[in-house]
Amino acid sequence: MASETLRLPQAVLFDWDNTLVDTWPVIHEAMNTTLSAMGQPVWSMVETRDRVRRALREAFPPLFGDRWEEARDIFYTRFREIHLDRLEVLPGAEDVLKGFADRGVFLGVVSNKMGDHLRKEAAHLGWEKYFGQIIGATDAVRDKPAREPVEMALRGSGAVPGPSVWFIGDTEIDMECGHNAGCVKILVRENRPSDHKFDKYRPDRHFINCLDLCALVSGL
Repeated sequence: MASETLRLPQAVLFDWDNTLVDTWPVIHEAMNTTLSAMGQPVWSMVETRDRVRRALREAFPPLFGDRWEEARDIFYTRFREIHLDRLEVLPGAEDVLKGFADRGVFLGVVSNKMGDHLRKEAAHLGWEKYFGQIIGATDAVRDKPAREPVEMALRGSGAVPGPSVWFIGDTEIDMECGHNAGCVKILVRENRPSDHKFDKYRPDRHFINCLDLCALVSGL
């Protein structure tokens, strides 16, 4: 999709982790605490970044088998201990939110982080004012990349899933979710989507970070 075809959307849905905030150190520590407690080898940060994509209720059963609920409890115990203190806003993230909000665009979040944790983080940052809906894992019948959390996030917006809605995220799961809902798919990450992970669900546009995205928003 060429830059000149992009118009101000009716609604924008954001992924949360590592799109608006940097939470990889928190996820990495909670994951390795869990792996160690479950007698499995710990992961490098590269492995964590590569393997953590889907919601826990989908990702943990294959990894931990019939002990996945025990692993879940270990993960969330450590996560809750550290996630607010170590939450870091990515450069330009709030400027992007403010830019859209000032133009009357409905904003929402669709994340595979547990909904309660997600909303606590938004409140901690004072960002609740920007979002009409904040939807996390287990809030909908199915989690991202399914269409249901997108539909839930758009409630009250007057928008419906489709080309008037942007889905902004940093992973192939986000692009798949945007595709499943028929939205414009915006990838925000440092590296260009040249690897095979994006072969099936190509982003419509790519920005290296939120600062880069800000330049687009200011011109819409």
